[in-house]
Parts: sequence; C-alpha cells; structure tokens
Amino acid sequence: MSNLKIAIQKSGRLSENSRKLLEECGIKISNGANVLKTSAGNFPIEVLFLRDDDIPQYVEQKVADIGILGENMVFEKNKDVEIMEQLGFAHCRLSLAIPKEESFSGPGYFNNKKVATSYPRLLRSYFDANNIEAQIEEISGSVEIAPGIGLADAVCDIVSSGSTLMTNGLREVVTVVKSQAVIISNKNLDKSKQEILSKLLFRVRAVKNAKENKYILLNAPEEAIPAICEILPGMKSPTILPLVEKGWCSLHSVVKEDEFWERINQLKKAGAEGILVIPIEKMIL
Repeated sequence: MSNLKIAIQKSGRLSENSRKLLEECGIKISNGANVLKTSAGNFPIEVLFLRDDDIPQYVEQKVADIGILGENMVFEKNKDVEIMEQLGFAHCRLSLAIPKEESFSGPGYFNNKKVATSYPRLLRSYFDANNIEAQIEEISGSVEIAPGIGLADAVCDIVSSGSTLMTNGLREVVTVVKSQAVIISNKNLDKSKQEILSKLLFRVRAVKNAKENKYILLNAPEEAIPAICEILPGMKSPTILPLVEKGWCSLHSVVKEDEFWERINQLKKAGAEGILVIPIEKMIL
C-alpha cells in the first residue's frame, strides 16, 4: 500500500498547529532544518513541507494527495480540490481596511479607489458582487504599508487580531471572507489512499470533538434530576449513578465548550453540587 502524501505549510503558526494535530492523532513525524519531506513511522503517510500558496496546485496535480492550509488560500487559488474537513484552528478573516482618519459610509467608499492585496481573486469577487469599480493592486507581503507609501488608498489583507493594521494607521471596515484551517483532497484518489484518508479523518474528528466538549461530573439530589437532565442532554442522555448517601445521585455528561459557562450556572441553580469539569482527550461519536 502506497503512503498518503500530505502537504503542510513548511513554517509558521499554521505549520506548528498542523504538526500538533497529527501528533494528537497519534501520528509521529519529525523534520529537521531544511528537510522538506518526511514519513511517519506509525501511520502510512508522507509529509511534504511546502509554501501554503503552492499547496492547492500540488494537491490538484497529485504531487500531494491532501493538504492542510487556510480556507482563504483555497478560495483564492480556486483549484479543482475538495474541502474534506474544517479543523477549528487558524481562524482569521480577509478584510478591507482604510486609513483610520478616513470616514467610511459603506462598500461604495471603494469606488474609484486603488486597493492593495495579495488576494486579487477574492477581492475582485467581492467588488463585482457589490457593483464596485475599483483598481486592484496585487502585491505580495507588507500589504499594510501600501497606503502609507502612496501605492494604494486601502488594503485587503488577512486579519487575526487587527494589531498590525492599527500599527500601520489602518482600521478594518469590511470582512470579505472568514477562514480557518481545512484539509483539502485531490478528487481522484485511488481506493487504498481513500482508505488511509478515511482513517486519518476518523482520528481528526475524534480530536476535534474532544476539544469542542467538556466532560462533567456532579452530585445532585434525586428531585433535581429531571431539571438537570434537561440542562445536560449529553450525547444521548446523562449517566446517572446512585450515591451511598440516600436520595443523592452522581451525573456524568458532556457539554459543548461554547455552552460551558452558561450550563454551569444553570446546573448550580437546579441544585447541582460538587461539579467537576474534565478535559477530553479523544471523543468518538
């Protein structure tokens, strides 16, 4: 059986997060300085370390079978690949930004303006959808400096915290597209590689599910159980075990991370005591 070839960014935060994900999936890889290819010792994959903007083309051409990169780059390159899974990390957005002293009344602001970007396709699509006539100045790197040196009136660039924009005297005014890390695949993998990809996605989803949920244990009086069960439905229903103390039970359940604090307050009001919250390492649905 041939190895599944996976391309990840060769450096930067997305590269670190991609390697961490593989490790959490139980896949051990290593690469030293200037090493652009390696194999896992305990899973049938070969890892290629590439520029993120090259990954969509390489996956389309089967140089790599799958890749991990940001959705923004997948959309911009527009190659014939398939998004297999959103990964829940490397969240960012492609946004339009203008000099902070400028007033902004809406998308029409950009009519007859020159906008610098490394994402001309996505920006053109946004302008066309909003009937905006603007000149796009395509540049690579240091997009934020363009208005300050007179190259453009505004910029369209990837934003995480927005601090880089502020440092360069700009403010974000429009979100063009939201993005996160994804796994993309060639659309014509053979059967053996499809099987390896399925096994990898199974592991990835187990890791994702674990990060998105918390395991909760609590004690409660029997009369509070119906109300607590409404608050904690769990994957199917809470696990309820009798305690030695008569009239009390222990409940075990799972709560989504983004609902966690709201649920905790509801549980306390319903009569729950001794609430324990435990991180989940893997979660198989």
